[in-house]
Amino acid sequence: MTKNKIYLIDVTNRDGVQTAKLGLAKLEKTMTNLYLNEMGIYQSEFGFPTTKHETNYLNANLELAEMGVLAPIVLSGWCRAIVADVEESVRLTKVRHLNISVSTSEQMTFGKFQERVGRRPDPKNPGRPSVIGMAIDALKRAKELGIETIGVNAEDASRTDDDFLIEFAKAARDNGADRIRYCDTLGYDDPFTIYDRIKKLAKEVGLPIELHCHDDLGMAVACSVAGAKGAIDGGVDAYINTCVNGMGERAGNADLVAVILALTKSSGFKDRYILDERVRLDHAWKIAKYASYAFGVPIPINQVAVGDNAFAHESGIHADGALKDRRNYELYDFEELGRGEPKIIETGRQISVGGYSGIKGFYNVYNNLEIEFKDEEEATRILDLVRYANVHTQKPLTDGELKFIAEYPDIAKRLMTVTP
Repeated sequence: MTKNKIYLIDVTNRDGVQTAKLGLAKLEKTMTNLYLNEMGIYQSEFGFPTTKHETNYLNANLELAEMGVLAPIVLSGWCRAIVADVEESVRLTKVRHLNISVSTSEQMTFGKFQERVGRRPDPKNPGRPSVIGMAIDALKRAKELGIETIGVNAEDASRTDDDFLIEFAKAARDNGADRIRYCDTLGYDDPFTIYDRIKKLAKEVGLPIELHCHDDLGMAVACSVAGAKGAIDGGVDAYINTCVNGMGERAGNADLVAVILALTKSSGFKDRYILDERVRLDHAWKIAKYASYAFGVPIPINQVAVGDNAFAHESGIHADGALKDRRNYELYDFEELGRGEPKIIETGRQISVGGYSGIKGFYNVYNNLEIEFKDEEEATRILDLVRYANVHTQKPLTDGELKFIAEYPDIAKRLMTVTP
Protein backbone atom coordinates (compact mmCIF):
# COMPACT_ATOMS: atom_id res chain seq x y z
CA MET A 1 0.00 0.00 0.00
CA THR A 2 1.37 3.39 -1.00
CA LYS A 3 1.60 6.34 1.41
CA ASN A 4 0.34 8.94 -1.08
CA LYS A 5 -3.39 9.34 -1.71
CA ILE A 6 -5.82 9.97 -4.52
CA TYR A 7 -8.31 12.79 -4.02
CA LEU A 8 -11.27 13.84 -6.13
CA ILE A 9 -11.92 17.35 -7.40
CA ASP A 10 -15.31 17.49 -9.07
CA VAL A 11 -15.63 20.09 -11.82
CA THR A 12 -19.31 19.65 -12.69
CA ASN A 13 -20.07 23.23 -11.66
CA ARG A 14 -17.26 24.60 -13.82
CA ASP A 15 -16.57 22.27 -16.75
CA GLY A 16 -19.84 20.33 -16.62
CA VAL A 17 -21.91 23.48 -16.99
CA GLN A 18 -19.90 24.39 -20.08
CA THR A 19 -21.58 21.49 -21.88
CA ALA A 20 -22.95 22.98 -25.10
CA LYS A 21 -26.72 23.61 -25.15
CA LEU A 22 -27.09 22.69 -21.47
CA GLY A 23 -26.48 24.24 -18.07
CA LEU A 24 -27.54 24.46 -14.45
CA ALA A 25 -29.42 27.14 -12.55
CA LYS A 26 -27.62 28.54 -9.51
CA LEU A 27 -29.92 26.64 -7.14
CA GLU A 28 -29.06 23.44 -9.00
CA LYS A 29 -25.34 24.20 -8.79
CA THR A 30 -25.74 24.74 -5.06
CA MET A 31 -27.58 21.43 -4.61
CA THR A 32 -24.79 19.73 -6.56
CA ASN A 33 -22.23 21.18 -4.13
CA LEU A 34 -24.30 19.95 -1.19
CA TYR A 35 -24.52 16.43 -2.62
CA LEU A 36 -20.80 16.38 -3.43
CA ASN A 37 -20.10 17.37 0.15
CA GLU A 38 -22.37 14.62 1.46
CA MET A 39 -20.51 12.19 -0.79
CA GLY A 40 -17.18 13.11 0.77
CA ILE A 41 -15.66 14.65 -2.35
CA TYR A 42 -12.54 16.63 -1.46
CA GLN A 43 -13.14 19.70 -3.61
CA SER A 44 -15.70 21.27 -5.92
CA GLU A 45 -14.51 23.65 -8.61
CA PHE A 46 -17.73 25.55 -8.24
CA GLY A 47 -17.58 28.29 -10.82
CA PHE A 48 -15.98 31.31 -12.44
CA PRO A 49 -15.22 34.18 -10.01
CA THR A 50 -14.77 36.67 -12.87
CA THR A 51 -18.20 35.93 -14.38
CA LYS A 52 -20.59 38.44 -12.88
CA HIS A 53 -23.76 36.34 -13.07
CA GLU A 54 -21.92 33.86 -10.81
CA THR A 55 -21.05 36.40 -8.10
CA ASN A 56 -24.07 36.03 -5.81
CA TYR A 57 -24.12 32.27 -6.20
CA LEU A 58 -20.41 31.94 -5.41
CA ASN A 59 -20.54 34.18 -2.36
CA ALA A 60 -23.72 32.50 -1.09
CA ASN A 61 -22.04 29.10 -1.32
CA LEU A 62 -18.95 30.44 0.42
CA GLU A 63 -21.26 31.67 3.19
CA LEU A 64 -22.70 28.15 3.44
CA ALA A 65 -19.12 26.95 3.85
CA GLU A 66 -18.51 29.45 6.66
CA MET A 67 -21.71 28.22 8.34
CA GLY A 68 -20.42 24.65 8.21
CA VAL A 69 -23.16 23.55 5.80
CA LEU A 70 -20.71 23.09 2.92
CA ALA A 71 -17.90 21.54 4.91
CA PRO A 72 -15.38 20.01 4.81
CA ILE A 73 -15.50 20.23 1.00
CA VAL A 74 -13.16 22.84 -0.50
CA LEU A 75 -14.80 25.33 -2.88
CA SER A 76 -12.45 26.56 -5.60
CA GLY A 77 -12.72 28.91 -8.54
CA TRP A 78 -11.20 28.92 -12.02
CA CYS A 79 -9.77 31.81 -13.99
CA ARG A 80 -7.26 32.52 -16.73
CA ALA A 81 -3.62 32.97 -15.76
CA ILE A 82 -3.96 36.72 -16.14
CA VAL A 83 -3.25 39.15 -13.30
CA ALA A 84 -6.41 41.13 -14.01
CA ASP A 85 -8.52 37.95 -13.76
CA VAL A 86 -7.00 37.08 -10.40
CA GLU A 87 -7.67 40.59 -9.12
CA GLU A 88 -11.24 40.52 -10.40
CA SER A 89 -11.83 37.13 -8.75
CA VAL A 90 -10.83 38.53 -5.37
CA ARG A 91 -12.73 41.79 -5.90
CA LEU A 92 -16.03 40.10 -6.77
CA THR A 93 -15.91 37.09 -4.46
CA LYS A 94 -14.48 35.75 -1.23
CA VAL A 95 -12.94 32.77 -2.98
CA ARG A 96 -9.78 31.48 -1.28
CA HIS A 97 -8.89 28.55 -3.51
CA LEU A 98 -8.15 29.05 -7.18
CA ASN A 99 -6.92 27.32 -10.31
CA ILE A 100 -5.30 29.54 -12.91
CA SER A 101 -5.08 28.26 -16.46
CA VAL A 102 -2.97 28.87 -19.56
CA SER A 103 -2.30 26.88 -22.73
CA THR A 104 1.09 25.19 -22.92
CA SER A 105 1.19 23.25 -26.21
CA GLU A 106 2.69 24.76 -29.34
CA GLN A 107 -0.62 24.15 -31.11
CA MET A 108 -2.61 26.25 -28.66
CA THR A 109 0.05 28.81 -27.85
CA PHE A 110 0.44 29.81 -31.49
CA GLY A 111 -3.02 28.71 -32.62
CA LYS A 112 -4.78 30.90 -30.07
CA PHE A 113 -2.31 33.65 -29.18
CA GLN A 114 -0.79 33.84 -32.68
CA GLU A 115 2.46 35.82 -32.37
CA ARG A 116 1.35 37.92 -29.40
CA VAL A 117 2.55 35.44 -26.76
CA GLY A 118 5.61 33.23 -26.66
CA ARG A 119 6.12 30.09 -24.62
CA ARG A 120 9.17 31.26 -22.67
CA PRO A 121 10.32 34.75 -21.63
CA ASP A 122 12.47 36.22 -24.41
CA PRO A 123 15.47 38.26 -23.15
CA LYS A 124 15.65 39.93 -26.56
CA ASN A 125 12.02 41.02 -26.37
CA PRO A 126 11.19 41.47 -22.66
CA GLY A 127 7.92 43.25 -23.44
CA ARG A 128 6.43 40.23 -25.17
CA PRO A 129 4.23 38.14 -22.83
CA SER A 130 5.03 34.46 -22.42
CA VAL A 131 3.11 31.43 -21.18
CA ILE A 132 5.52 30.89 -18.30
CA GLY A 133 5.64 34.61 -17.49
CA MET A 134 1.84 34.91 -17.43
CA ALA A 135 1.54 31.92 -15.11
CA ILE A 136 4.20 33.26 -12.73
CA ASP A 137 2.73 36.78 -12.63
CA ALA A 138 -0.80 35.51 -11.97
CA LEU A 139 0.46 33.06 -9.36
CA LYS A 140 2.42 35.72 -7.49
CA ARG A 141 -0.55 38.10 -7.55
CA ALA A 142 -2.88 35.41 -6.22
CA LYS A 143 -0.47 34.78 -3.33
CA GLU A 144 -0.28 38.51 -2.59
CA LEU A 145 -4.08 38.72 -2.48
CA GLY A 146 -4.37 35.92 0.06
CA ILE A 147 -5.39 32.95 -2.07
CA GLU A 148 -4.69 29.96 0.16
CA THR A 149 -4.23 27.16 -2.38
CA ILE A 150 -3.42 27.61 -6.06
CA GLY A 151 -3.41 25.04 -8.80
CA VAL A 152 -1.66 25.96 -12.05
CA ASN A 153 -3.29 24.44 -15.10
CA ALA A 154 -1.35 23.36 -18.17
CA GLU A 155 -4.10 23.41 -20.77
CA ASP A 156 -3.45 20.90 -23.54
CA ALA A 157 -0.66 19.32 -21.49
CA SER A 158 -1.11 16.04 -23.36
CA ARG A 159 0.02 17.74 -26.59
CA THR A 160 2.84 19.64 -24.85
CA ASP A 161 6.39 18.33 -25.19
CA ASP A 162 7.90 16.94 -21.98
CA ASP A 163 10.76 19.43 -21.75
CA PHE A 164 8.51 22.48 -21.81
CA LEU A 165 5.88 20.90 -19.56
CA ILE A 166 8.51 20.14 -16.90
CA GLU A 167 9.97 23.63 -17.25
CA PHE A 168 6.51 25.16 -16.88
CA ALA A 169 5.69 23.01 -13.83
CA LYS A 170 8.99 23.81 -12.13
CA ALA A 171 8.39 27.53 -12.64
CA ALA A 172 4.98 27.15 -11.03
CA ARG A 173 6.46 25.15 -8.15
CA ASP A 174 9.24 27.66 -7.55
CA ASN A 175 6.73 30.50 -7.34
CA GLY A 176 4.40 28.92 -4.80
CA ALA A 177 1.96 26.68 -6.70
CA ASP A 178 0.34 23.96 -4.62
CA ARG A 179 -0.53 21.66 -7.52
CA ILE A 180 -0.08 21.25 -11.26
CA ARG A 181 -3.15 20.37 -13.32
CA TYR A 182 -2.30 18.16 -16.28
CA CYS A 183 -5.08 18.80 -18.77
CA ASP A 184 -5.76 16.19 -21.41
CA THR A 185 -7.91 18.82 -23.02
CA LEU A 186 -8.73 16.94 -26.21
CA GLY A 187 -8.68 13.41 -24.78
CA TYR A 188 -5.47 12.79 -26.75
CA ASP A 189 -3.70 10.59 -24.20
CA ASP A 190 -4.09 6.87 -23.71
CA PRO A 191 -3.62 5.11 -20.34
CA PHE A 192 -0.06 4.07 -21.20
CA THR A 193 1.25 7.44 -22.36
CA ILE A 194 -0.36 9.36 -19.51
CA TYR A 195 1.06 6.99 -16.92
CA ASP A 196 4.59 7.43 -18.24
CA ARG A 197 4.31 11.20 -18.61
CA ILE A 198 2.74 11.80 -15.20
CA LYS A 199 5.22 9.58 -13.41
CA LYS A 200 8.09 11.46 -15.05
CA LEU A 201 6.49 14.83 -14.22
CA ALA A 202 5.99 13.79 -10.60
CA LYS A 203 9.58 12.67 -10.21
CA GLU A 204 11.02 15.75 -11.91
CA VAL A 205 8.86 18.38 -10.21
CA GLY A 206 7.70 16.86 -6.92
CA LEU A 207 4.32 18.64 -6.81
CA PRO A 208 0.92 16.96 -6.40
CA ILE A 209 -0.68 16.49 -9.81
CA GLU A 210 -4.27 16.94 -10.93
CA LEU A 211 -5.57 14.81 -13.80
CA HIS A 212 -8.13 16.56 -15.99
CA CYS A 213 -9.13 14.18 -18.78
CA HIS A 214 -11.71 14.54 -21.54
CA ASP A 215 -13.53 11.69 -23.25
CA ASP A 216 -13.04 12.48 -26.94
CA LEU A 217 -11.55 9.02 -27.52
CA GLY A 218 -13.62 7.29 -24.83
CA MET A 219 -10.72 6.94 -22.39
CA ALA A 220 -11.29 9.71 -19.83
CA VAL A 221 -11.81 7.38 -16.87
CA ALA A 222 -9.01 5.01 -17.91
CA CYS A 223 -6.59 7.90 -18.42
CA SER A 224 -7.59 9.52 -15.13
CA VAL A 225 -6.86 6.44 -13.04
CA ALA A 226 -3.71 5.61 -15.03
CA GLY A 227 -2.48 9.16 -14.54
CA ALA A 228 -3.23 8.95 -10.83
CA LYS A 229 -1.21 5.73 -10.66
CA GLY A 230 1.66 7.53 -12.38
CA ALA A 231 1.54 10.36 -9.83
CA ILE A 232 1.48 7.97 -6.86
CA ASP A 233 4.25 5.81 -8.31
CA GLY A 234 6.20 9.03 -8.87
CA GLY A 235 5.90 9.90 -5.20
CA VAL A 236 3.20 12.60 -5.08
CA ASP A 237 -0.52 12.82 -4.30
CA ALA A 238 -2.98 12.68 -7.20
CA TYR A 239 -6.16 14.71 -7.66
CA ILE A 240 -8.57 13.40 -10.29
CA ASN A 241 -10.99 15.88 -11.87
CA THR A 242 -14.46 14.41 -12.41
CA CYS A 243 -17.94 15.41 -13.54
CA VAL A 244 -21.16 13.80 -12.38
CA ASN A 245 -22.46 11.51 -15.14
CA GLY A 246 -19.43 12.44 -17.24
CA MET A 247 -20.86 15.81 -18.24
CA GLY A 248 -18.55 18.35 -19.88
CA GLU A 249 -17.49 19.93 -23.12
CA ARG A 250 -17.80 17.89 -26.33
CA ALA A 251 -17.74 14.20 -25.30
CA GLY A 252 -17.52 15.05 -21.60
CA ASN A 253 -15.14 14.51 -18.70
CA ALA A 254 -14.28 11.55 -16.49
CA ASP A 255 -17.44 10.26 -14.78
CA LEU A 256 -17.36 10.66 -10.99
CA VAL A 257 -18.92 7.31 -10.09
CA ALA A 258 -16.95 5.34 -12.69
CA VAL A 259 -13.69 6.81 -11.38
CA ILE A 260 -14.53 5.84 -7.80
CA LEU A 261 -15.39 2.30 -8.86
CA ALA A 262 -12.23 1.98 -10.95
CA LEU A 263 -10.13 3.05 -7.97
CA THR A 264 -11.84 0.77 -5.47
CA LYS A 265 -12.93 -2.30 -7.43
CA SER A 266 -10.46 -2.88 -10.28
CA SER A 267 -7.76 -5.52 -9.91
CA GLY A 268 -4.86 -3.11 -10.22
CA PHE A 269 -6.07 -0.52 -7.70
CA LYS A 270 -8.11 -2.32 -5.05
CA ASP A 271 -6.13 -2.53 -1.79
CA ARG A 272 -3.04 -1.07 -3.51
CA TYR A 273 -3.76 2.64 -3.88
CA ILE A 274 -5.49 4.81 -1.28
CA LEU A 275 -8.57 6.78 -2.27
CA ASP A 276 -9.53 9.62 0.08
CA GLU A 277 -11.30 7.79 2.92
CA ARG A 278 -14.11 10.33 3.10
CA VAL A 279 -15.57 9.29 -0.26
CA ARG A 280 -18.99 7.66 0.17
CA LEU A 281 -19.97 5.47 -2.75
CA ASP A 282 -23.44 4.98 -1.26
CA HIS A 283 -24.34 8.52 -2.42
CA ALA A 284 -23.66 7.69 -6.07
CA TRP A 285 -27.26 6.94 -7.01
CA LYS A 286 -28.60 10.11 -5.42
CA ILE A 287 -26.18 12.52 -7.08
CA ALA A 288 -26.37 10.81 -10.48
CA LYS A 289 -30.17 10.97 -10.53
CA TYR A 290 -30.17 14.59 -9.43
CA ALA A 291 -27.62 15.67 -12.05
CA SER A 292 -29.60 13.85 -14.74
CA TYR A 293 -32.75 15.73 -13.75
CA ALA A 294 -31.02 19.11 -13.34
CA PHE A 295 -29.20 18.93 -16.68
CA GLY A 296 -32.20 17.37 -18.42
CA VAL A 297 -30.03 14.54 -19.74
CA PRO A 298 -31.30 10.96 -19.19
CA ILE A 299 -28.83 8.46 -17.76
CA PRO A 300 -27.95 5.96 -20.51
CA ILE A 301 -29.46 2.53 -19.88
CA ASN A 302 -25.96 1.01 -19.81
CA GLN A 303 -24.27 3.72 -17.73
CA VAL A 304 -21.70 2.35 -15.31
CA ALA A 305 -23.32 1.58 -11.92
CA VAL A 306 -26.33 3.90 -12.26
CA GLY A 307 -27.86 2.91 -15.61
CA ASP A 308 -31.11 0.94 -15.57
CA ASN A 309 -29.33 -2.11 -16.96
CA ALA A 310 -26.28 -1.97 -14.69
CA PHE A 311 -27.73 -4.80 -12.57
CA ALA A 312 -30.18 -6.28 -15.09
CA HIS A 313 -29.88 -9.91 -16.25
CA GLU A 314 -31.98 -11.61 -18.93
CA SER A 315 -30.04 -14.31 -20.76
CA GLY A 316 -30.46 -17.77 -19.25
CA ILE A 317 -26.89 -18.38 -18.17
CA HIS A 318 -26.51 -14.91 -16.63
CA ALA A 319 -29.86 -14.91 -14.82
CA ASP A 320 -29.21 -18.39 -13.45
CA GLY A 321 -25.73 -17.42 -12.28
CA ALA A 322 -26.82 -14.14 -10.69
CA LEU A 323 -29.64 -15.84 -8.79
CA LYS A 324 -27.30 -18.51 -7.44
CA ASP A 325 -24.58 -16.09 -6.38
CA ARG A 326 -24.57 -12.40 -7.29
CA ARG A 327 -20.77 -12.44 -7.57
CA ASN A 328 -21.07 -14.64 -10.64
CA TYR A 329 -22.14 -11.63 -12.73
CA GLU A 330 -21.99 -8.58 -10.44
CA LEU A 331 -18.60 -7.17 -9.48
CA TYR A 332 -20.08 -4.96 -6.77
CA ASP A 333 -23.44 -4.62 -5.06
CA PHE A 334 -26.16 -2.17 -6.05
CA GLU A 335 -26.69 -1.44 -2.34
CA GLU A 336 -23.16 0.01 -2.21
CA LEU A 337 -24.32 2.73 -4.60
CA GLY A 338 -27.41 3.66 -2.60
CA ARG A 339 -29.64 1.78 -5.06
CA GLY A 340 -32.36 -0.70 -4.24
CA GLU A 341 -35.11 1.44 -2.76
CA PRO A 342 -38.45 0.83 -4.49
CA LYS A 343 -39.77 3.59 -6.74
CA ILE A 344 -43.11 5.05 -5.64
CA ILE A 345 -44.96 6.68 -8.52
CA GLU A 346 -48.15 8.58 -7.73
CA THR A 347 -50.89 7.62 -10.18
CA GLY A 348 -53.72 9.55 -8.57
CA ARG A 349 -54.07 13.13 -7.42
CA GLN A 350 -50.88 15.21 -7.35
CA ILE A 351 -50.40 18.59 -5.73
CA SER A 352 -47.18 20.31 -6.73
CA VAL A 353 -45.79 23.75 -6.06
CA GLY A 354 -44.45 26.15 -8.69
CA GLY A 355 -44.46 29.65 -10.06
CA TYR A 356 -48.21 30.16 -9.70
CA SER A 357 -48.96 28.11 -6.59
CA GLY A 358 -51.16 29.32 -3.75
CA ILE A 359 -50.78 28.90 -0.02
CA LYS A 360 -53.05 25.85 0.37
CA GLY A 361 -51.21 23.72 -2.16
CA PHE A 362 -47.93 24.99 -0.74
CA TYR A 363 -48.89 23.84 2.76
CA ASN A 364 -49.88 20.43 1.41
CA VAL A 365 -46.51 19.91 -0.28
CA TYR A 366 -44.48 21.00 2.74
CA ASN A 367 -46.63 18.98 5.16
CA ASN A 368 -45.76 15.90 3.10
CA LEU A 369 -42.09 16.84 3.57
CA GLU A 370 -42.76 17.12 7.34
CA ILE A 371 -41.74 20.77 7.37
CA GLU A 372 -43.72 23.22 9.48
CA PHE A 373 -43.67 27.01 9.62
CA LYS A 374 -43.97 29.11 12.74
CA ASP A 375 -46.64 31.35 11.21
CA GLU A 376 -48.32 32.30 7.94
CA GLU A 377 -45.90 35.17 7.40
CA GLU A 378 -42.97 32.76 7.28
CA ALA A 379 -44.91 30.37 5.06
CA THR A 380 -45.78 33.17 2.63
CA ARG A 381 -42.16 34.23 2.45
CA ILE A 382 -41.03 30.70 1.61
CA LEU A 383 -43.83 30.36 -0.94
CA ASP A 384 -42.59 33.48 -2.71
CA LEU A 385 -39.08 32.03 -2.84
CA VAL A 386 -40.40 28.72 -4.16
CA ARG A 387 -42.23 30.57 -6.92
CA TYR A 388 -39.05 32.40 -7.88
CA ALA A 389 -37.08 29.14 -7.73
CA ASN A 390 -39.51 27.49 -10.12
CA VAL A 391 -39.02 30.36 -12.57
CA HIS A 392 -35.27 30.18 -11.90
CA THR A 393 -34.90 26.45 -12.69
CA GLN A 394 -37.74 26.23 -15.24
CA LYS A 395 -38.72 22.81 -13.90
CA PRO A 396 -40.59 21.35 -10.91
CA LEU A 397 -38.52 21.62 -7.74
CA THR A 398 -37.16 18.48 -6.12
CA ASP A 399 -37.79 17.62 -2.48
CA GLY A 400 -34.17 18.49 -1.73
CA GLU A 401 -34.52 21.92 -3.32
CA LEU A 402 -37.76 22.61 -1.44
CA LYS A 403 -36.14 21.65 1.86
CA PHE A 404 -33.09 23.80 1.13
CA ILE A 405 -35.22 26.89 0.42
CA ALA A 406 -37.16 26.41 3.66
CA GLU A 407 -34.01 25.92 5.73
CA TYR A 408 -31.85 28.63 4.15
CA PRO A 409 -34.23 31.23 2.70
CA ASP A 410 -31.76 34.13 2.80
CA ILE A 411 -29.12 32.10 1.00
CA ALA A 412 -31.68 30.89 -1.55
CA LYS A 413 -32.74 34.46 -2.26
CA ARG A 414 -29.16 35.60 -2.78
CA LEU A 415 -28.06 32.82 -5.09
CA MET A 416 -31.15 33.28 -7.28
CA THR A 417 -30.54 37.02 -7.58
CA VAL A 418 -28.82 38.15 -10.77
CA THR A 419 -28.45 41.85 -11.52
CA PRO A 420 -27.37 42.79 -15.09
